[in-house]
Amino acid sequence: MKNEIEKKSITSDGCKVKLRAVHDTLDMLSGKWKISIITSLSFGKRRFMELQREVEGVGAKMLSKELRELEINGLVTRKVCDTKPITVEYELSAYGETLQNIIKEMIHWGLNHREKIKEESHR
Repeated sequence: MKNEIEKKSITSDGCKVKLRAVHDTLDMLSGKWKISIITSLSFGKRRFMELQREVEGVGAKMLSKELRELEINGLVTRKVCDTKPITVEYELSAYGETLQNIIKEMIHWGLNHREKIKEESHR
């Protein structure tokens, strides 16, 4: 039974479905900033300026654009606070939280990769 499942998953149709799923994920998270924004928000709510400081190199216009796209796609929620001056907080939505495992794996892989490169450069 297990071999049938494994064989099925490597068939052309199975491969196409999985490749399409990967492309859908990459399309959603594409660009230089979205994953960084999501990672920052995975540590909790952030105001716009906090995000801009944490996501080094992103400009206000680009951050605004990326947050708007993430909000449209249901990954981020935006809350206008009743303060003076008005402040806006962003946080991951419940749907955005489903990306946590992907982000954690990317962090884990990135840390391991950095160590591997350091070790290889010391040889």
